[in-house]
Amino acid sequence: MPRIASVSFAVCRVPLDKVTSFSTRTVSAREYCLVKVTSDDGIEGIGFCYGGHRAARIVAVAVEDLLAPLLIGEESLEVERLWETMYRAALLHGRAGSVMRAISILDNALWDLNARSVGLPLHHYLGSAANGSVAAYASGGYYVEGKTNEDLATELAGYVADGFDAVKVKVGQGDPRAEGERLRIAREAIGPDVLLMLDANNAWDDLPTALAYMREFEPSNPYWIEEPFSPDDIDNHARLATLTPVPVATGEIEAGRWRFKELMEKEAAQILQVDACVCGGISEFRRIAATAASYGLTLSPHWFHDLHVHLVAAFPNARYVEFFPDDQVLNFRRLVGTQLECRKGRLALPTQPGIGFDFDEQAVRKYDGVWAKAGV
Repeated sequence: MPRIASVSFAVCRVPLDKVTSFSTRTVSAREYCLVKVTSDDGIEGIGFCYGGHRAARIVAVAVEDLLAPLLIGEESLEVERLWETMYRAALLHGRAGSVMRAISILDNALWDLNARSVGLPLHHYLGSAANGSVAAYASGGYYVEGKTNEDLATELAGYVADGFDAVKVKVGQGDPRAEGERLRIAREAIGPDVLLMLDANNAWDDLPTALAYMREFEPSNPYWIEEPFSPDDIDNHARLATLTPVPVATGEIEAGRWRFKELMEKEAAQILQVDACVCGGISEFRRIAATAASYGLTLSPHWFHDLHVHLVAAFPNARYVEFFPDDQVLNFRRLVGTQLECRKGRLALPTQPGIGFDFDEQAVRKYDGVWAKAGV
């Protein structure tokens, strides 16, 4: 059985070409933590996560000082045992946030390594429930200085022309009436049959404010309202879910099966946006997906389409991959050597072993990434 010989890590800072805004924050650059886990037979698995627009070094410290030393010399196939070892070691340092992201990227690298070791694409290694391709929605509609409602309409219409039957836009930055008009124009641009997802990025602090916006949004027939409140405000998510016909979606920065169980028990979300680079890795994603299936809930994972294409393919209750058609927002795309193939709103499943791509080493260096070995 293969044993883990080394763990390497790097941090890259990738500037955005255009400063981009959400309802609550503005981003000019993104930082990513990357890892490589190498077995004693020379096979390499990779993991990665978004470390925020600054201080991704916190994730790297957790990899280097806390977690990687626990993996060296261990059998890579014993993923569940290694997950428990890392989780228990992290109890005093943080069961969410940067430390759980560090667990996630190492766990994902182990799954990638093991799939590559037997020559299978990751989705096949996990037990595919899809054949050939999976559905995706085009994620866009960001706030950019000078961008008009007409510009937004042109953007969304372009996604539909490319074959997408679902698109997502940001909401919550303007006042309710202005935002309602923005969505009316968006709906007009895409037509009545295309799904329109809304992402509020934790815009609202209280239920009356959220309801004021939702009254303006509901005539545009949204498919979901995403992250209306702080992720810690589960009760208001549940209250809103009972007061609007628009399904509530959340979970993109939740960590661990226990928080997701609370979301399910309180009926605070009808769609779970589990991110395998955040929640605890593929190992924890599997547990969350299985629990969600027993509640009759679907998953549409957040971000990183390069990874989540495999997970949407592997779980019957996963519906959509969030796909970014260009590298302007999800600029992690600049760090990888192979891009997914998208045809008429569907992503072709990778056929290469493991996750199906490697890091572009020239790009890693360009964005200040320097590989260092952990646990030595």
